[in-house]
Amino acid sequence: MINQSYKEGKRQQLEAEGRLVSNIDEQKVNGLTVKIDRDLCVGFGDCIDLAETVFEFDEENIVVIKEEIDIKEFDKEGFLEACRACPVDAITVLDGNGEQVAP
Repeated sequence: MINQSYKEGKRQQLEAEGRLVSNIDEQKVNGLTVKIDRDLCVGFGDCIDLAETVFEFDEENIVVIKEEIDIKEFDKEGFLEACRACPVDAITVLDGNGEQVAP
């Protein structure tokens, strides 16, 4: 995993460039709140490899949640593993109580 100093350095760089400090997509997936930090995502695709039924790349090569997800095929533990696999911790998942469950 990328350490906290990398993430802080990236945020400082974006702030210095006058870009948004927080550019986060947030969606609900089967009772979980999923936040993808578009500024941190570098498009490795590890999450897609592990949860291709949920994630895909957008036109900017940033990971997004698919518009349609087959809940019958949704594997919560596999999905959480995919979110934890992000090498830059760009994906955060909260449970129904607001507790962080990934990364």
